This record gives sequence, C-alpha cells and structure tokens, in this order.
Amino acid sequence: MRTKNPQLLEWLKTATDASVAKTGTTRAYLRLIAYGHKTASAEIAARTESVTDGKVTRQALRPDDWKQIWPELSVA
Repeated sequence: MRTKNPQLLEWLKTATDASVAKTGTTRAYLRLIAYGHKTASAEIAARTESVTDGKVTRQALRPDDWKQIWPELSVA
C-alpha cells in the first residue's frame, strides 16, 4: 500500500534547488518518495531530515524499519 508523505510534499513546494541537492537526490525522486512510489534510502532519509530542519523526519520516510536502522531514536 502506498503512503503519501504530506510533509515532504509540502516542503518540496518551496524547496530551493540547492536544498534539494543537499538531500543527495533529485526533486523528481523525492516526489516519488513523497507519493509512496519509492522508499527513501537511509542516507536520503537522514539528509532530508537535516535539510528540512526536522520538518520531514527519518521515521516518516522509513516508517517500516526506522527502529532497526536508528535504534537510538526509539524511546525506551
């Protein structure tokens, strides 16, 4: 089942090309992720969280496995 990421879609509306480049991928690929057609790699998820100042989180970009990738983010 595809899950949209409204935070990523909203950020993409106003993101500069320079900001998008800092995520390590293209605007088109981020759109695919935002619409649920692709899953962000761990690297892209972490970079996107950083570039968006936390508006788009790693957890939102990788909802199925973020706890395995970043166990330190789990609340004990």
